[in-house]
Amino acid sequence: MDKIYYLASCDTCRKIIKSLPKNHNLSFHDIRENPITAAELEKMHGLAGSYEALFSKKAQLYKSMGLKNQSLTEDDYKKYLLEHYTFLSRPVFIIGDKIYIGNTQQNMLQVMKAFENV
Repeated sequence: MDKIYYLASCDTCRKIIKSLPKNHNLSFHDIRENPITAAELEKMHGLAGSYEALFSKKAQLYKSMGLKNQSLTEDDYKKYLLEHYTFLSRPVFIIGDKIYIGNTQQNMLQVMKAFENV
């Protein structure tokens, strides 16, 4: 089943969800209410190719913890992603066997095309 990992309190996520096709069978996963598991993160990693690709460098915690001044490894990215939901770049869509990470306009165009092809 296709899935979206999102944050219900995020205005951008809510706006994106409102714009999605209504006829699509999508499973919704609020990452604050139901944190991602190690197995889910591994699946995302397998599709994305790295933990860094899933990691949000815009997160306030990233700045407040001084992580932007450190050289983080893939293991570090994995640890932080499992530690706190805010580090996941969102929304994350898994549609078929592809992953779409983040809310850039280009990414959202690809998500909409993927919905058309399902």
